[in-house]
Amino acid sequence: MLLIPAIDLKDGHCVRLQQGDMELATIFSEEPAVMARSWVDKGARRLHLVDLNGAFAGHPKNEAAIRKILKLVGSEIDVQLGGGIRDLDTIERYLDAGLRYVIIGTAAVRNPGFLQDACTAFGGHIIVGLDAKDGKVATDGWSKLTRHDVVDLGKKFEDFGVESIIYTDIGRDGMLTGINIDATVRLAQALTIPVIASGGLSNMADIEALCEVEGEGIEGVICGRAIYSGNLDFEAAQELADALNG
Repeated sequence: MLLIPAIDLKDGHCVRLQQGDMELATIFSEEPAVMARSWVDKGARRLHLVDLNGAFAGHPKNEAAIRKILKLVGSEIDVQLGGGIRDLDTIERYLDAGLRYVIIGTAAVRNPGFLQDACTAFGGHIIVGLDAKDGKVATDGWSKLTRHDVVDLGKKFEDFGVESIIYTDIGRDGMLTGINIDATVRLAQALTIPVIASGGLSNMADIEALCEVEGEGIEGVICGRAIYSGNLDFEAAQELADALNG
């Protein structure tokens, strides 16, 4: 079970939002690259970056900060990035800079042809982010709820050749209310590609619950507010996950 620290970027800073609301941003670091270094030093095996401004703008907005992170730790650890990635040129530019995985969210839902082209051109490097509430997919930085069913879209994107799917329960993200285990397992059971859980991670009990269902196809979990607020000790949590599924 991979525990994946999240570094959410807003105006060049490392922040955390509550339920995707840009107005409810807490700044945790003015130097995202230094924060990335600290998670690697604490044993992280992958990092999760989000260009929050880019997600709302529809194109990269924090590329300078992202490149600093990649330059500092990209040779040591897999880094994945989502937010505002809408064209193949942007994907190629980021992969050339040292990124391992590109996460496509809104663009995958709105323009499946683009996702298919990305999987063809950059096989093994494309992850889809499915953000949902009550089983329905949300887009545009979670501001718009669609009628698309999460499982149906997951199956469709699996056929395209995506590497994995990040499933976020947007009603729980940043709220420290616990992972939606049932919904995450339901999606993982419907697919053969791995699912990464996201949204609401709060404590060791969540880690234990996720480890219990890892065999259903859950590869990891995004760690956000809990590891920044001190509710969850990242090093201890990763050690526990390794011990439970070792």
